[in-house]
Amino acid sequence: MSEQNTTAVPFLSSSDSNPAPGHGTESSKQGAEFQLTPVASTPKPAEKKRSSRLSEDKRFKIFSGSANRPLAEEICKFLGVPVGETRLQRFSDGETHFQLLENVRGADVFVVQPTCHPVDRNLVELLIMMDALRRASAGRITVVAPYYGYARQDRKDRPRVAITSKLVADLLVTAGANRALFVDLHAAQIQGFFNIPVDHLFASPVLVGYFRDLNLPNLTVVSPDAGGVERARFFAKKMEVPLAIVDKRRTDINVTEVMNVIGDVKGRTCLILDDIVDTAGTLVKTAEALLEQGAEKVYACASHAVLSGPAVERIASSPIEELVVTNTIPLSEEASNVSKIKVLSIAGLLGRAIESIHMETSVSTLFN
Repeated sequence: MSEQNTTAVPFLSSSDSNPAPGHGTESSKQGAEFQLTPVASTPKPAEKKRSSRLSEDKRFKIFSGSANRPLAEEICKFLGVPVGETRLQRFSDGETHFQLLENVRGADVFVVQPTCHPVDRNLVELLIMMDALRRASAGRITVVAPYYGYARQDRKDRPRVAITSKLVADLLVTAGANRALFVDLHAAQIQGFFNIPVDHLFASPVLVGYFRDLNLPNLTVVSPDAGGVERARFFAKKMEVPLAIVDKRRTDINVTEVMNVIGDVKGRTCLILDDIVDTAGTLVKTAEALLEQGAEKVYACASHAVLSGPAVERIASSPIEELVVTNTIPLSEEASNVSKIKVLSIAGLLGRAIESIHMETSVSTLFN
């Protein structure tokens, strides 16, 4: 960590006029209202170089928020570039203060920040980072949000509700995003909510490789609901195995009821494929329904391990053999201690996509 980021942070008094956070004199007033607390530090230089073109390109920069910094560092290590230097702090009331510590004028900038828990704070942090980049005259700003929060509210499925996935899209564009890169959006049509180019990656290549190596006998891929059929069909085609579907009815937020299993699962090893595991209620009920229909074993995989509420406890006590997820969202300590949960890295997939976007080459090749 550089000396620059270990300097004591001064108080901001309400009597100061237009104070410059982090650069004023320390106030001795007992009535000081705010204090800036550092929450992110200057990164260490990358150890591995993948492309000399990128490592030598001064106009190519990657910055990270605090939501999933380990993933950003892994991406930068893959590409052979350092994480951009920033100062990210918070006032005592929780407000975010962000400052760039290097020149970005005219640069092609990528901001890695999933909007996972705490969702609102990470989202606002991302917006503030992009506003700072835009005001610092960055040439192009690409949002790299491996997990896109608020995506599940993508339509009016009942009266007088918000369409939050469209709202967040508008916020990102207004804040300065020129392009966006996502992994496994909850609904593919969310791409149309943006008036900027969107690259939509799938975690399937990473997951398919893992399950091919497992070589599970008599495998059937299972979609836990009708909305995920396209994703499951793609996965089943890559694995060259049959597909089954579970008919699910949602009775309330985070509450589902499994109805019927469509397809033959008797005597088969079933692999449930989903994009998000939140409270794990749907996942566990689907596994139980498959076993009731005669399935031998049940595995599960998902792109985003939200794992909120009772999810970890449910998974640990469920009949699921193994749940495989990616690192789009960092696991909690509780989830990390569950042997059934295995995490695969998508840093290489995101790194190749970022390189393709910067070099103006095709991203679609990554789907294979």
